Amino acid sequence: MPVDPPAGTPEAAHPAPPLFRRTTTVNHLNALSRGTAIEALGIVFTEIGDRHLRATMPVDARTLQPYGLLHGGSSVLLAETLGSSAGNLCVEEDRVCVGLEINANHLRAVRDGTVTGTATALHVGGRTQVWEIRIEDDRGRLACISRLTLAVVARSSD
Repeated sequence: MPVDPPAGTPEAAHPAPPLFRRTTTVNHLNALSRGTAIEALGIVFTEIGDRHLRATMPVDARTLQPYGLLHGGSSVLLAETLGSSAGNLCVEEDRVCVGLEINANHLRAVRDGTVTGTATALHVGGRTQVWEIRIEDDRGRLACISRLTLAVVARSSD
């Protein structure tokens, strides 16, 4: 989770500007998710920070694999949802971010409860973006770490 720089440091005197260019609310992001895979898996956006986006996902029959563990594909869907949504908040209205590549390392088994994903930017450029998404269990233990690369392209008028 992003932390404020210590008082008296150059970073505290000149904090980074908010990353997101578009203003939105978690209610709006959740409304956009209706009728999609995001809603089907129970993903709910919970927080928009100046430089991060957060959502939760239940660990239940919708997101488990047959052996009773959180399905890796469910974690990747949460990661791509967060990274893509955050990326699209960083571009002008005439641009859109689309996924180029995603990877995920599944580090801890999760059997129940809720996982929380947090997307933070590693690089936000004019043509590409790279996001890190940390997925933690109810006890704050890292369950999955993912990296998503997005292409920034012109929004289609189709």
